[in-house]
Amino acid sequence: MTAKKTTVKSTAAKSGSVGFSEDERSAMKEHAAELKTEQRRGKRATKADGEADVLAKIAEMEGNDRVLAEALHKIVTEHAPGLTPKTWYGMPAYARNGKVVCFFQSAQKFKARYATLGFNDEAALDDGDLWPTAFALTEMTSAVEEKIAALVAKAAG
Repeated sequence: MTAKKTTVKSTAAKSGSVGFSEDERSAMKEHAAELKTEQRRGKRATKADGEADVLAKIAEMEGNDRVLAEALHKIVTEHAPGLTPKTWYGMPAYARNGKVVCFFQSAQKFKARYATLGFNDEAALDDGDLWPTAFALTEMTSAVEEKIAALVAKAAG
């Protein structure tokens, strides 16, 4: 009697996906490079190093993404000066004690129809049993600036 060999297909194979998209692979490569840079800088790293990295990423953006990222950077640095700018998976991000609190994902990065302002679990945004952690961002109006300033200040603690 011979045993039947069964083949288990991965979820990715079943869904027709072949793994990570090119954009996702690129983001992971950027994150690996960021970690190497952090390790190389070591203890001599400064807040200015992180800010220079963030400003360079923003400068690479085009059109509305750049406008939104520049405005967000200004808001975060004004309303949450305790957060340290850094890049995270190739995106501008702001951290406390090395852990990302909030980040900006350009629409262009993943070919989305809107940019995203996201908050990680380090953000102090808890509000009962349910609260938003990401926000679609299409235009920076004064009302949007006020909302972001309040969110960032709350997230920073």
